[in-house]
Amino acid sequence: MITYEFLQQYWWFLVSLLGGLLAFLLFVQGGQSMIFSLSKTEEEKRLLVNVLGRKWEFTFTTLVTFGGAFFASFPLFYSTSFGGAYFVWMAILLGFVLQAVAYEFQNKAGNLFGVKTYRTFLFVNGLLATVLIGAAIATFFTGSDFYVNKTNLTNLDDGFMPVISAWGSGWHGLDAALPVGNGTLLACLRNLSLGIAVFFLARTLATLYFVNRVSGQPALEARFKKTLWVNAVPFVGFFLVFVIWTLLSKGYNVNEQGIVELLQYKYFFNLIEMPVVLILFLLGVVAVLYGIIATLFCDQFKKGIWFSGIGTVVTVLSLLLIAGYNHTAFYPSSTDLQSSLTIYNASSSLYTLKAMSWVSLLIPFVLAYIVYAWWSLEKKPATLKDIFDDGHAY
Repeated sequence: MITYEFLQQYWWFLVSLLGGLLAFLLFVQGGQSMIFSLSKTEEEKRLLVNVLGRKWEFTFTTLVTFGGAFFASFPLFYSTSFGGAYFVWMAILLGFVLQAVAYEFQNKAGNLFGVKTYRTFLFVNGLLATVLIGAAIATFFTGSDFYVNKTNLTNLDDGFMPVISAWGSGWHGLDAALPVGNGTLLACLRNLSLGIAVFFLARTLATLYFVNRVSGQPALEARFKKTLWVNAVPFVGFFLVFVIWTLLSKGYNVNEQGIVELLQYKYFFNLIEMPVVLILFLLGVVAVLYGIIATLFCDQFKKGIWFSGIGTVVTVLSLLLIAGYNHTAFYPSSTDLQSSLTIYNASSSLYTLKAMSWVSLLIPFVLAYIVYAWWSLEKKPATLKDIFDDGHAY
């Protein structure tokens, strides 16, 4: 018999998997942040834009699905984070709106702002989406400034819908990246270390994707290896800072009485006590590094994006699993420990999770369609001739 606890863990796994897929697909944003620096001519810029333009909808759709899955399976997290830290989430969404506008209008007739303006929009999206999403996910380990009072559900005196969670300051999520409100400098630096790591990871994956997709441009292709060095090294550095800092820091443990407490080396213990997750994490890291190193030292190797991409999905999946499994508060409150959210106190009802689980059986078919659509668009490398012959090119 399927239990309530199993469904809660099942849906945390699915949400974590979507988070891993989103981290991989952020290579589109990484590529957008390099359009001006990587290309030297207008033809090269347009080639890179169109290589990325074939995939930008995948990232946006995955982000929406990630948020939707959180809303359906863990609604208290959704209302607390999206309703409280809305400055950060609105900045992220604004970046994606600018992205959509840029791709659709940059080469349309009657363009009032000019192509450069829209490409600047793409750069803004590439910067905001990666750094802010990374910093927001880091708060799963460092804590956020909120408190929850479920007794407000019975308070209808004001005639309004009851609010059971509230942010502790007026900065509404910006305290994740800035030492303002109740945010501490050390927590902000730790959050930003992951945000910057995601930024350089996205640029690294984008470079690997360009290596795989671009053909017939020797001058542009010659810059890829240098660009890979420039982005892979800081990515590895900032990622190691975040992981080591997290494993050696205190984590948010839920004891047998359901009390949230700070426990030294909590996330390190989670890895050790969940050996399958530890193995996945190590395999993911190795795959990411293999894709990068093989591309750097083997001129004929063009498949680094697949090794590093799959490795990214597995690594992020593992990090999110240790944030929510093994009696851990996945969305801890730094203001009030007992307001911290777990996969048990923040989830939907048994009926809702069970109903959604039947719908989740369609996921393999959706993934199969995505793979087919991706393959259909990538049958051959992208060249300038393809773009100028395509009436629907960006």
